[in-house]
Amino acid sequence: MPDSGQNSNKKPATSPANRNPVANISRRRFLVGGSALGLAAGLGPWIIAGRGAHAAGRRLKLLQWSHFVPSYDKWFDDFAKRWGEENEVNISVDHIGVADLATALSSEISAGAGHDLIELGPEAAQFEPGLIALNDLNEEIQQQFGQPSTVSRRVSYNPVTKRYYAFCHGWAIDPGNYRKSLWETAGSADGPRSWKELAGIGGAIKRRRDVPVGIGLSQEVDSNLTVRAVLWAFDTALQDKPGTVILDQGIYYKRAVEAVKYLEDLYAKALTPEVFAWNATSNNQALIAGRASFVLNSISAYRSAQEIRPDIAKDIFFMPALRGPSGARWANMQMIYNYVVPKFAQANAPTAKAFIKHLVANYDMAIYQSKLCNTPSYFRTPVPPGERGYEPLAGAQTVQDLSEAWFDNDPFKLPGEADGKLRLLKDAVEWTTNLGHPGYANPAISEVFNTFVIPNMAASVARGQDKPEAAVKQAAARIHAIFAKWRERGLI
Repeated sequence: MPDSGQNSNKKPATSPANRNPVANISRRRFLVGGSALGLAAGLGPWIIAGRGAHAAGRRLKLLQWSHFVPSYDKWFDDFAKRWGEENEVNISVDHIGVADLATALSSEISAGAGHDLIELGPEAAQFEPGLIALNDLNEEIQQQFGQPSTVSRRVSYNPVTKRYYAFCHGWAIDPGNYRKSLWETAGSADGPRSWKELAGIGGAIKRRRDVPVGIGLSQEVDSNLTVRAVLWAFDTALQDKPGTVILDQGIYYKRAVEAVKYLEDLYAKALTPEVFAWNATSNNQALIAGRASFVLNSISAYRSAQEIRPDIAKDIFFMPALRGPSGARWANMQMIYNYVVPKFAQANAPTAKAFIKHLVANYDMAIYQSKLCNTPSYFRTPVPPGERGYEPLAGAQTVQDLSEAWFDNDPFKLPGEADGKLRLLKDAVEWTTNLGHPGYANPAISEVFNTFVIPNMAASVARGQDKPEAAVKQAAARIHAIFAKWRERGLI
């Protein structure tokens, strides 16, 4: 994402109509809009990059995590199928839950067979030894569309080995989602602005209205990300920028203890015991069911509420990352769209790369079909003219233009819903960081993530099983051991 203010002199784009005409576009018109018109925009090498792909392999098997906006998966499957038909590639797409991806890839690498192109989240770095380097693909796309967002690079590139082990085509913003009516009655109509307010005012809402805060403390992705956000807000982290473990070192240890004490207090005041058993969809479900006053999540929960509980959706508003004691605030990339190619799929790598190029060149469609959940890694990707599945936006020439216009005027807003609810997402780059902050998401950081060391640390204290000081030291000891293993392999 570009620096804030980069487009401050541009006129606001016109809001697209609140409709989705993609289903009405014939295959012929789709291909014309995606190929011939792409050539007119100077995108020919990208839109039709896969035409020679079948020379290296006539098949491509994709494994994707099931998107939290189900309509995106339907669009993507059709998008991939049409590309395959146009390029004489037999393409298939399988979808599984995000929690099952790491296990699935591990099994396929062990078996030496499986999918050719796999979409992972933040766990990709751990699999670097079993993946082919994608330096050529990343560098080629950077030459065409400029540098990716910093966070995208940090979850796909290893500065030690100088390898791109993945291609990050996008990510999801992780704002605070809060029920305005509940916080308004508690005297905070704009929701909490700090972690302290979340515990204090959120606790009051729980006592008075019997609606808890929806923060998980379990072995799942959102809990993993949230506890890290609290650590960062308390000015501490697992590692420093060069990759040295600091969680148990000096002032960082003291701050980590304070962060864990805060989570213990948050649980006592504002959470319920069910959060120890939550999965990746639990906070979504709690918010939609009216059983949470606040969650940290992408806007996917809100999109689901628009379809299932429009009354709840109209009451959901958003905020940037919460501030810690010193004012620090960070949110993690909520989800990461990280494509990897296993070494056993080397023969089909050219076909996989061609498909990725096609997706990047058409990322305006990915943003729209994800209902704005997908944030592109390459904000300067030009928008091809012609049939795109949405109304044209005046002056929109890149996906950056589109994102800003759509965040200002949400094309999926319900009738009677408040305007500008997503506007703050335009500045998400200012408060979003990556797994491994302030450094890279190296293999050790990814293993710590995949083994849930950090949420387990917080949960053990909240349950009363460990004292904060002991819990932090125990977690740090596990982290040191994991780092030592990967350092011996020369990967960090």
